[in-house]
Amino acid sequence: MAVSPESMPENPIESRAPPPSPIASGRRSSVTNDEVLTEFLEHSLRVPDLILPDNFFPKQKTVETPPRIDWQSLNSKESNSVLETLDSIARIGCFQLVNFGIPSEFIKLVSAMAAGIFQLPSEKKAAVMKSPEKPYGFEEVHGDHEAENELSEEFVWCKDKSLKLDMERIWPAGYSNFSEKMEILSSDLGNLAAKILQVLQENCPRKSKYGNDIKQKQDLISPVCCLYKHTRGIPTDRGAISMGYDAFRMLIRGTDNSHALCLHLCDGSSQFHVYSKKGWVSFCPDKDALIVTVGDQTQAWSGGLYKHVLGRAVFKGEDEDSISMAFLYSSPPNATICCSKTRKGKTLSLGQQAILAIISTLVYHVLVYFYKRF
Repeated sequence: MAVSPESMPENPIESRAPPPSPIASGRRSSVTNDEVLTEFLEHSLRVPDLILPDNFFPKQKTVETPPRIDWQSLNSKESNSVLETLDSIARIGCFQLVNFGIPSEFIKLVSAMAAGIFQLPSEKKAAVMKSPEKPYGFEEVHGDHEAENELSEEFVWCKDKSLKLDMERIWPAGYSNFSEKMEILSSDLGNLAAKILQVLQENCPRKSKYGNDIKQKQDLISPVCCLYKHTRGIPTDRGAISMGYDAFRMLIRGTDNSHALCLHLCDGSSQFHVYSKKGWVSFCPDKDALIVTVGDQTQAWSGGLYKHVLGRAVFKGEDEDSISMAFLYSSPPNATICCSKTRKGKTLSLGQQAILAIISTLVYHVLVYFYKRF
């Protein structure tokens, strides 16, 4: 009996697919145009040059040296000096003041005494560190690596009894005398700050009642002074790298102390940097000049006419450590109230908005409950 091919059992071994053919090993590519492939791979694997937008990093701008204003002419309200001052403040937020009546010898004496603060041992500095509870003392540096790369140390001084007691414990020999000289200097600078604010107010085209409250020195809140010790022997390349870090740090910490004006004493500095959210500029300050920068409070009551900036002195190539001082003066609370009355409408803070939302939600649920119940 003949057997048909369909009825024959399938041999699984014979039905398997043949093994793949071996690939001959060799260095030559099987692609016809090897140069095209090589060029494509080189371009596709190359990391592109990235250019970050300017808003990721404050851009340095070139600017001419701010005007050198004589205090006597500004105090007598001569038109040329007033116009130069207002123009400089509107453009870059600062100007230079000379012949302001405080002897340079006295300023140098206070600076020399301030150097003693930074000569204290580290363990004593640690006892008077700045914190949210104590807005004065030494600025903390986190870690040894950062301490080695710091271009300056900072100490925040104010007329505070607690600070005086803390400092007299760690520096009993010199702090009382230093604090006494600082109070005299801050009082003299307070007179200047009040008169400068009065000049700005009287010549501001956007009028407010602010100027009526700042004619006297005692109307200004007791100042806060930031003392900086600028380290000597900073290499040029490391100094350039630190400028970007300095710009970011100044902008981040710019809201720590709200103020109307800041008066900078930095005689001998090679440069002065002015930081803002739009960028930063630098210039060479004149000898014995007091640099005045505008604070956020002044920008607020002027409606943005006077620009809020942050200033920082830079010392390069110095053989010895240098000291600079920045006195921050705040306007009285009633001045802020006067300004707020001129604004249309009333704004609520985030906390007030959150409380209002919670109350509204509770009222809604109570109304729904009574509606369904009755």
